[in-house]
Amino acid sequence: MAGDFFARESNVKALITVTHADISPTYKEVTVFLSVLPQTMEQAAIKFAKRARTDFRAFIKRQGRFHPIPVVDFAIDLGEKNRQRIDELTRN
Repeated sequence: MAGDFFARESNVKALITVTHADISPTYKEVTVFLSVLPQTMEQAAIKFAKRARTDFRAFIKRQGRFHPIPVVDFAIDLGEKNRQRIDELTRN
């Protein structure tokens, strides 16, 4: 659902990709991890995502079947950044 939300709502001039989400065992909290291209737009993209948390929760409420609606946070997927760097190094 996060991928659909960003595809529709993103006004940042970057490609924002949802890589995965970590949901707490109680389903009350979720952290959505993002990958952003170009990397120079990461800060703008994460600021946009954090500003859009309320709208994203409303989107979840309309589209999903969660109860209660989880508290959402967004973070840059550092594991994905590291994987991309390893790919870059192995190509050279």
